[in-house]
Amino acid sequence: MPGYASVCEGFGGFRYVNGFPDRPPVRPNLSIGDTLAGLHAAMGVMLAYIQRQKDPQNKGQVVDTAIYESVFNMMEAVVPEYSGCGAIREPSGSTITGIVPTNTYLTADDKHVIIGGNGDSIFKRLMVAIGRPEMAEDKRFADNMGRVEHEKEIDVAIEEWTRKQTSDDVLSIMNEVSVPAGPIYSVEDMMNDEHYIARGMFQEVEANGRTLHIPAMTPILTETPGGTEWSGPELSEHPQMRCFRNYWVKMKKK
Repeated sequence: MPGYASVCEGFGGFRYVNGFPDRPPVRPNLSIGDTLAGLHAAMGVMLAYIQRQKDPQNKGQVVDTAIYESVFNMMEAVVPEYSGCGAIREPSGSTITGIVPTNTYLTADDKHVIIGGNGDSIFKRLMVAIGRPEMAEDKRFADNMGRVEHEKEIDVAIEEWTRKQTSDDVLSIMNEVSVPAGPIYSVEDMMNDEHYIARGMFQEVEANGRTLHIPAMTPILTETPGGTEWSGPELSEHPQMRCFRNYWVKMKKK
């Protein structure tokens, strides 16, 4: 089977849990499977290298990585939930199953923010901050199990408040009361954000005679930070590779 990320994201279970319960499965606008496979391959190489350093014979080994297995490895508690009690985790829209409140909320300036108030003490601070102190003391919402049973009521209360505030005001207030919250950024937002800039998250390379920004290397190593030396070959820069590809295509047809 061809190793396309789109196919493997479905086969690995990711597409099943992604989206809304009453709609078809949703594909994120990125090839998540390809990235995950690369990360797992790199991790496997490092583990194999460490083992080789320990081996008296310096023996190497094959690192076997599949896209669907890399996707499957990200499925958290989906398997034990099914194995233990027969529960199949279904799509949950903009929330996550079994944790309340953690959702995306509309603001007065027609933006969305993410608020995660699912810790017991955090939830109380959140309710006081949005002007609903009675919900902070309501025994129905005292723990996560109770909040899960009343998820819709809690989300409605939060969004009634966020719709009256700008996104900046919401995030400022959440920061003041130590409730995890954040914006939903586009690439333009990221490239203009002071935190991204301060962390050096964009690197400049030359491509086709012009300067191009690309994501910088992460994780950041304090002693040996990584970087990208070049953006890749230009069209027809390596004609021998094109000849090899043509030869490979001909051999495959035979």
